[in-house]
Amino acid sequence: MHLLRWHYSLACCAAPTLVLGTAALAQAPAESQNPLEEIIVTATLLERTLDKTPASVSVVTEDDIQLARQQLALDEALSRVPGLFMQNRYNFAQDLRLSVRGFGARGQFGIRGVKVLVDGIPETLPDGLGSVDSIDLGATSQIEVIRGPSSALYGNASGGVISLTSEGGRDVPQAELRVAAGGYGFEKSQLKFGGETERLNYLVSLSDQQLDGYRAQSTYENKLLSGRFDVDLGRDRSLLTVVSFTDQPVSDDPGGLTAAVAPVNPRSAAPLNVQFDAGESLEQQRLGFVYTTPAGERGTLKARNYYAWRDFGNLLPTLSQGQVDLERDFVGGGVSYTYDGFWLDRPNRFIAGVDFDDQSDDRLRYDNVNGVRGPLSFDQNEHVKSYGAFIQNELSVSERVQLSFGVRYDEVEFEVTDRWFANTSAANPSGDDSGATKFTDTSPMIGLVVELTDDLNFYTTYSSAFETPTTTEFAIPGGGGGFNQTLVPQSASNFEVGLRGVISEAQRYEVAVFTIGVEDELIGTEIVGSPGRFSFANAGKTTRDGLEFSWIASPTERIRTTVSYTYSDFTFDEFVEAAGDRSGNVIPGTPENLLFAEFSYRAPRGWFVAVDATYVDEQFGDSANAVVIPDYTLANLRMGYELELDSLVLSPFLGVNNLSDDAYTANARINAAANRYFEPGPGRTGYGGIAVNWKFR
Repeated sequence: MHLLRWHYSLACCAAPTLVLGTAALAQAPAESQNPLEEIIVTATLLERTLDKTPASVSVVTEDDIQLARQQLALDEALSRVPGLFMQNRYNFAQDLRLSVRGFGARGQFGIRGVKVLVDGIPETLPDGLGSVDSIDLGATSQIEVIRGPSSALYGNASGGVISLTSEGGRDVPQAELRVAAGGYGFEKSQLKFGGETERLNYLVSLSDQQLDGYRAQSTYENKLLSGRFDVDLGRDRSLLTVVSFTDQPVSDDPGGLTAAVAPVNPRSAAPLNVQFDAGESLEQQRLGFVYTTPAGERGTLKARNYYAWRDFGNLLPTLSQGQVDLERDFVGGGVSYTYDGFWLDRPNRFIAGVDFDDQSDDRLRYDNVNGVRGPLSFDQNEHVKSYGAFIQNELSVSERVQLSFGVRYDEVEFEVTDRWFANTSAANPSGDDSGATKFTDTSPMIGLVVELTDDLNFYTTYSSAFETPTTTEFAIPGGGGGFNQTLVPQSASNFEVGLRGVISEAQRYEVAVFTIGVEDELIGTEIVGSPGRFSFANAGKTTRDGLEFSWIASPTERIRTTVSYTYSDFTFDEFVEAAGDRSGNVIPGTPENLLFAEFSYRAPRGWFVAVDATYVDEQFGDSANAVVIPDYTLANLRMGYELELDSLVLSPFLGVNNLSDDAYTANARINAAANRYFEPGPGRTGYGGIAVNWKFR
């Protein structure tokens, strides 16, 4: 008989959904309610239930990440999370543009202002730049999202946190082959195998993905090998080892189009991007360890250590210094101690720890002669070191009141060693632009959770974040060596209140209201005459006011409905740039309204269907608010069937994205030069495939 399998998934910071295996569904009455399972949150460092967490946290689980998904990008799974806005699924040279409460909205490439971790190991560099190239969605079991400033937990660039957990092996050893294909040359194959012995839980995944692309100059190829090995060392000790290898030889960049060209010829690429063969390539290897052991009767000690190597090549659509060759090494580690006991005769838990991360970039720039490497014109090493020490405490003031507080101290050091001395001047006759700078910050947080009734919890919290410029943002606008000494980190203070509640055990809802004040917000503007290269400046002050709502219901064990809504009022309070005074304007790349809704049904005979729709309000493409990116609605369908044949399980599936074939902007290039703000997304697109799972009994 098919084993009963309980999967829970969460829409936003709301409720888990339990999805039963086929045989169990056949035995359950359709009209019975589906009780909501308790959710455990780990990204807040102190493990706790969702209802006892004094922050906005969302948890998305395996079915919403993998089940019948195309698995191109994180936004497929995370679009249900309120407060989170994502664009750019189809331009892999620019990476996913992801923002949490507006943090990261200015990012032109990579992920800015949001800390990304995989199995506790950071994918975000010490300078604050994150990427998701090496994340294997087909082998990810859970994603937690902390919505709001969290530097008290994770230091630099923690305007939000996305923490992913890799899939582990099942108790019965098994292997799965999954193949899929779809429109615009999409092909993906994945083989993963894993299991569990008395001492070892393991899973290894190998995937190969390619896409010709909807637009010209948008080909993409990616190969991933990842592994997770969790060893039980006995006496409550464990060692987790994670490895990954990424080979992404092609990620073409079609560039942005003007408002006149985008509606007429949406599949075209910007002419300069074609002329200079714009895009990127990369290889990355990553190795991480997490060791856990008891420390005394009530304590736990955890140590982490990681190493990563990245070779990166980038072709910009410009001649001067238009080819970048980057060799990057980044390593780090940390130790934390957790104690679970009493303080003032009340239950109390705390965690204290230290972190260290080191990043070394050897950056070379060559002229880009129509896609062919020209002469060397830039050579420097960029070295970033960060140190952090933190403490978090959770005190049960009473049975219904919990008080949490903490603080973190960080130092981030930047050092540039210039090795290119041809750019001499009267002010710098040697041509040596070497230099160094250091930033320090102290980030506090305090939160309170009150259990108003058995079915309703209130929380309020104050938290903060700081964000240094990255090595790329520090670059001199004219292409010289060294770094822009006028830039300083931005800092944010967040205050919010929220309610979490359940209705008749089958519905869960959450409402959060927040206000965030930001000093010295970092704003980028594309340099006229140097496409793909940006200069950065600090705005004076910005304010973010918003509301986030989520609701999930499982009226029966076969039906799930999810709704999430985000209201954002993000504006410049003080910002004067060379082109004019932007005070009072809306921060570009931040739609005022976001709405997500999904309905899913799992039939008693093995098939399922899910339909979702996302509405994105209009947004501005520039700080002057002169360019409007129109609003749009996207609806998607996915469905599949599960057939069990003894030890073999066949799972065919298919999906359709953009059901209504609407024209829309998949990515808005913020503050773009030459009016090239628009990256059109594909129309109605289908995909399908099959997963074959073998259980070795």
